[in-house]
Amino acid sequence: MGRADARRAQKKGTKPKKAGIRRFFTWKMLLAYVVGVIALGVGAFVALYFYVDVPGEGNTAAKLQSNIYKSSDGKQIARIGEVNREEVPLSKIPKDIQHAVVAAENKNFYSDPGVDLMGTARGIFNTVMGRGKQGGSTITQQYVKNYYLDQRQTVTRKVKELIISLKVQDKMSKDDILAGYLNTSYYGRGAYGIQAASRAYYNKDVDKLTLEEGAYLAALLQAPSQYDWAVATDAGKANAQARWNYVLDKMVEKDWLKPDARRSMSFKKPGDPKPSAGLKGQNGYLVEAARQEIIRDLVKDGRSQKDAEQDFAAGGWTITLSIDPKKQKALEGAIKDKLTDDLNPKAREVDGHVQPGAVSVDRKTGKIVALYGGEDYLKHYMSNATRRDYQPASTFKPLILASAFENDSETQDGKKIKRGTLYDGTNKRPVVGKEGAGYAPENEDGYSQNPVTVQQAMNDSVNTVFAQMAVDVGLEKVKKTATDMGIKSDFDATPAMALGTMPASPMDMAGLYATLDNHGKKTVPSIVKSASLGGKEYSLPDAVTGDRVIKQNTADGVTSVLTGVVNDGTANVVQNPRYEVAGKTGTAEFDTAAWFNGYTPDLITSVALFGEAQGGKHVPLEGAGGGSRVNGGGYPAKIWAEYTSKALDDDATAKFDLDTDEDTGPVLPPTKPSAPASPSSTPSRGPSPTRSAQTQSPSSTPSRTPQSHGPSTPSHTPVVPPKPPITPSPGRSTGTGDQGGTLPDNGIQR
Repeated sequence: MGRADARRAQKKGTKPKKAGIRRFFTWKMLLAYVVGVIALGVGAFVALYFYVDVPGEGNTAAKLQSNIYKSSDGKQIARIGEVNREEVPLSKIPKDIQHAVVAAENKNFYSDPGVDLMGTARGIFNTVMGRGKQGGSTITQQYVKNYYLDQRQTVTRKVKELIISLKVQDKMSKDDILAGYLNTSYYGRGAYGIQAASRAYYNKDVDKLTLEEGAYLAALLQAPSQYDWAVATDAGKANAQARWNYVLDKMVEKDWLKPDARRSMSFKKPGDPKPSAGLKGQNGYLVEAARQEIIRDLVKDGRSQKDAEQDFAAGGWTITLSIDPKKQKALEGAIKDKLTDDLNPKAREVDGHVQPGAVSVDRKTGKIVALYGGEDYLKHYMSNATRRDYQPASTFKPLILASAFENDSETQDGKKIKRGTLYDGTNKRPVVGKEGAGYAPENEDGYSQNPVTVQQAMNDSVNTVFAQMAVDVGLEKVKKTATDMGIKSDFDATPAMALGTMPASPMDMAGLYATLDNHGKKTVPSIVKSASLGGKEYSLPDAVTGDRVIKQNTADGVTSVLTGVVNDGTANVVQNPRYEVAGKTGTAEFDTAAWFNGYTPDLITSVALFGEAQGGKHVPLEGAGGGSRVNGGGYPAKIWAEYTSKALDDDATAKFDLDTDEDTGPVLPPTKPSAPASPSSTPSRGPSPTRSAQTQSPSSTPSRTPQSHGPSTPSHTPVVPPKPPITPSPGRSTGTGDQGGTLPDNGIQR
């Protein structure tokens, strides 16, 4: 109805007719609709209240089963998850520990109606919106979920939880509900119930616990695995201790603990776990990696971390691992032959601090075919294959180059960054540019060369070049590339990224280098070949995703450069006449870790050694095995070479299938600079140290034909013949720190 019609209707004394949607919505109608919806909701809830009964018997926690693990050939590796729960009466649980749990989980438990309507409504809304993780709930609701229902995040389950909680609240006393909750909750380490948890963490019965110990068990309820001191990251330990403080502070707030007593309390670390004897050797590391992966996928499906852990611990899973028995045997044998046979902890204390870890991934599938977590799971609970408390050092440098290629980045003087681009490799050269100006990293053993090509800088792992390159690319861009490719930890975007200062595990690094080998398609290593729950097959995500996180030209360009590290750099020990190899060595600051991450056209393997003293303290590896220094080109590269040769046998693909704008032959620096100095390439401030070129015999070096690509320019130099061997001066390195040789300990990352 237009305005003219409205005026005519007004003159006639009649109300204009409303058109469109306004015919159905007046304030009165809207109010009626709201009241109607509320009435329908209340009616539905009342109907459900009478329809839903309290189940006659318990569910998850009452019917625990085993989880069965098999190798890829179908042989059973382990059967884990026998019932680890011992019910105890509330009278056996000290009152202050009861209060600690209530303070942690539901401080108003003794006075609330048993349900948190707002928290439940928030949880239902989050579920409907696909956010998965629910809002807060009471101890009564958690007990109902643990004992009568399951951990799935569905609207139906949440509504049932609410209704059953209301009925349980009417039928059971608060003490009975609290006893049920304490006896069915999951505390990590496979422990259901506070008695099992007390034995698992403190090796004592619950009635012998101190309040400090009980407060830690109460804190664990929020995130059992993340707060388990034996496996927690530094952040996890900090969060666990913060939660412990929170528990005690809430007890003071509720007058369950005197302030003076609270101030006198100090955090006490729990004991290490005692794994099942069936997890000896590498079995425990394999099983734990599979457990972590299934829990990770359950969280992606919408469960909270705590619910996913509890669901998995309840059992009923049959998991077949992707581990190839032949390759697993080859990896264990290579570590024994090339490392542990050299170690003698009785003669050298440092030999007892060497912790090797390795992960090997099939390129096509992204599946883990071999994994080494340590000497023995029963002796060293922390898996060296998945731990993230050490830095990857110079094995991060290829990601800086990848970001440069991906973003078509230029140097400070406008030259496009390619493998032949010239940089200033002068030792301690300050970074130039708006970001990180003045940062001046030291090169290993005082290495100093100007100019140096990007290829040679990667071969020799020159810190000053890659610190400058990170600034040239843009620090946030480098961080984004690294995160997109699979770096899990958060880290500061600074030029120090060139030194690999963020934490990462061998599994993380295997995934990053597998992404390069897969031409830029993201690879998330997976150890689970198949899984079923209660006989029903569980759908697994693809390890090699369809997501191309960097362009193929980028990935293949980096691979081409990394073959140079093997042919004429710090990783020449891994050369093999049967197949091409690309890779990067790395040695962490103060020699606390040494790495080699390498790949062939078929197989990607990350090998690392960590220096770990009692209590998890990071210590130098210098002198291990009777030598001077442990570096990436030493034990890690030698282990990698022997394992890969045996694992591939006669099935190796000889050459990489690369599609790249970069040259395919080694590019070496010119004898003299061919252009004036620039911000990225300034005159050397001192003589370069002597360096020995690696001699290569025809039987051990892949055949490569150097190709010229036009005239020499500062940003791209022609291929020149390899330099003749130079005899190192006494006391100097035979490389830049990632090769074998006698090196002083100067605390520089490589």
